[in-house]
Amino acid sequence: MATDPSGKFDYVPNASSNNVSAYKIASNGALTPVTGSPFSGGTEPFGVAVDPTAKFAYVSNYGSNSVSAYTVNATSGALTPVKGSPFAAGTHACSVIVDPNGKFIYVPNVGSANVSAYTIKSNGALTPVKGSPFAAGSGACYGAVDPSDKFVYVGNSGASSISGYQIGSSGALTPLKGSPFPAGETPAVIATCRVASGKCIPPPL
Repeated sequence: MATDPSGKFDYVPNASSNNVSAYKIASNGALTPVTGSPFSGGTEPFGVAVDPTAKFAYVSNYGSNSVSAYTVNATSGALTPVKGSPFAAGTHACSVIVDPNGKFIYVPNVGSANVSAYTIKSNGALTPVKGSPFAAGSGACYGAVDPSDKFVYVGNSGASSISGYQIGSSGALTPLKGSPFPAGETPAVIATCRVASGKCIPPPL
C-alpha cells in the first residue's frame, strides 16, 4: 500500500486479481474508490510506490517480472499506464523504492537475488541504469533509501542479511564496505511463505 505525498490518494496492489485499487482519502481518513478503480496491472502486482512529485505511481509485478508505471491524475487519482509500460525487471520483482529526489527507482528481485535500477524520465517512463541489475543476497525483497539520498538498503530474507549500497550520480549502486550486514532471521517483513513449484512465495503485503 502507498499513499501519495499530497495525502489525497491511496493505492493497493491486488496480487490475486492482477490490478491496483485506488482510493480518495477523505478529511476524516475514510476511503472512497476512485472512478475506474481497480486499474489493470501485471501478473501478481505486489509492491507500490508514488514518486515525490505525486505525478507517477509504480507497481512491481511479482508474477510477470516487471514494473508497471502509471501517471496519476492530480484531481481524480486515476491511473493511466505510461507509454512503454510495463518495464522488464528481474525474477519475482518484489517491491518498489523511489529515491527522495524522484530521479531513480530500485526494485529488489526476490527470485534472482538482485536489484533492478532505473532512471525516471520526465514522462514517468523507466530507463535501466547502466550495470543494472546489481547483485544482492538471497531473497532480496524490501528496502529503503535514506533521507539524504546517498544510500540504499535491501533486506535479504533468504540470507538473514541487509545489503547496503552507495548511490552514484547515474543511479548505479556500489556495495558499501562490509555489506551485506548480518540481520535477524528473514529480515524485511517476510516471516512466512507459501510454497509453489518448489519456490517460497512471500505473503501479500
